[in-house]
Amino acid sequence: MLTPSQVAEHNTRQSCWVIISGKVYDVTSVIDEHPGGPAAILRHAGKDATREYFPIHSSDTMDKNLPKGKRESKRGSVPNASTEKHLGFVDQISYDPKSINTDGVLRSDDSVTAPLETCQNLLEIEDEATKVLDERALTYFRSAADSCSSLKKNSKDWSRVTFRPRVLRDVVKAEMGRKIMGQRSTLPFFIAPMAMIKLANADGELAFARAAGSKGIPYVVSTYSSCSHEEIMALVRGQNLPGKQMFQLYVPRQRRDAEKLIQMARSLGFTALLITVDTPVVGKREEDDRYKARVNYRSGETDSPRTMDVQDPSQKPVLRGVHSSTLNWHDISWIRKAWGETGPIILKGIQSAEDAELAYNEGIDGIYLSNHGGRQLDFAPSSLQTLLEIRRFCPQIIGKIEIYLDGGVRRGTDIIKAICLGATAVGIGRPFVYALGAYGQQGVEKVIELLSDEIETTMRLLGVTSLGSLGPHYVNTRRLDHLIAAEVDRDSMQFIAKSHL
Repeated sequence: MLTPSQVAEHNTRQSCWVIISGKVYDVTSVIDEHPGGPAAILRHAGKDATREYFPIHSSDTMDKNLPKGKRESKRGSVPNASTEKHLGFVDQISYDPKSINTDGVLRSDDSVTAPLETCQNLLEIEDEATKVLDERALTYFRSAADSCSSLKKNSKDWSRVTFRPRVLRDVVKAEMGRKIMGQRSTLPFFIAPMAMIKLANADGELAFARAAGSKGIPYVVSTYSSCSHEEIMALVRGQNLPGKQMFQLYVPRQRRDAEKLIQMARSLGFTALLITVDTPVVGKREEDDRYKARVNYRSGETDSPRTMDVQDPSQKPVLRGVHSSTLNWHDISWIRKAWGETGPIILKGIQSAEDAELAYNEGIDGIYLSNHGGRQLDFAPSSLQTLLEIRRFCPQIIGKIEIYLDGGVRRGTDIIKAICLGATAVGIGRPFVYALGAYGQQGVEKVIELLSDEIETTMRLLGVTSLGSLGPHYVNTRRLDHLIAAEVDRDSMQFIAKSHL
């Protein structure tokens, strides 16, 4: 049993202990590897970190990332006799942690949301979420790169495409089913991958899995889910939910770590692998960085954009290089080998016609057009703009490779526009987080129902009865066409770099 005073002595970078749910952990070895930066740990050095830890970490994070625990004795540091990763328990008699809250929705004040039944669209649900989510959660979910140009463009571009409806057609039937990443879906959209969902609600990704399963749509789980991947897939099996869970892979800097993640995804039953290709470094998200800086300043800690070690010692560290900064087309071969015949492989983060054609030529099953919700490159093209660029410069791949996209989708009309232009299906991200934060799992299901209603209504008003009948002749894109690149780099479509992983 450790006393609070013993824990408090270890409050430096050289020796950093924290308390989480009454257990004491030595986190010194992971300070510089923490994705949120050293200050995120150091401001809790020698203190209780429970309240900040649980909304953004899965229950097995410590077990996966810390060495076996050691305890302090008169003889110095002694290995813990058990297999636990903690040093021991804190003495509860002399220590009473204050205001540790890991249950329910994190609220910024006592505001009450409007009845869910009165919300008529996704934007209204988002407005309700801003009343109840705390500053930390809102800042993380809303933040975008630099000037937020990419984020704003994502939403704006959908309004630049108009419909060309046909009339006097029998539209009694409306078939909205779609095959998405190898799985049948009742609707042409899926829950896009997002991290740290427990910031919105303590159920986190489990609520997403239940809602998606009950409505028959796929859910793409992030590498950085705040519920463990084991928890999520155990829920899916335990409640006999449809097997429509896909895994989004952030490729680590070490190949062996990537292979471990892929093997984990295979063994747990994920049915598709989405390789994130737009994060060689993490974007400069000013609102999020500003919030962290304020918190660190109040706690007396300082933090700055970090440079991460690289595999090749002859190379310089990479600023903001949390993931692999050497990932290239040649690496697809060993990733494909590690994944085997488990299911389709999708490249997430395609933003040009050149890379779309390269993916097709490489035999990739699908491409996912995305600028990461506007969180990576400022002034990036919207996924809709990239789709139009593909139609202009490599139309031959339309219909031959699955095309998914996300970014700024808030209406069923947006989804129909995307399908008209060649998309297989559409990913929805932030709206589901806001719905979860404001209304829990019921809110997530409400978003699915609202989009389903809008899709079905739009199809009938367009004069179509199945998604397969949609095509470019149902939309007018002239307000966007002039923004498409005048030419592309044809030579780069044949270039395949050497793997460094």
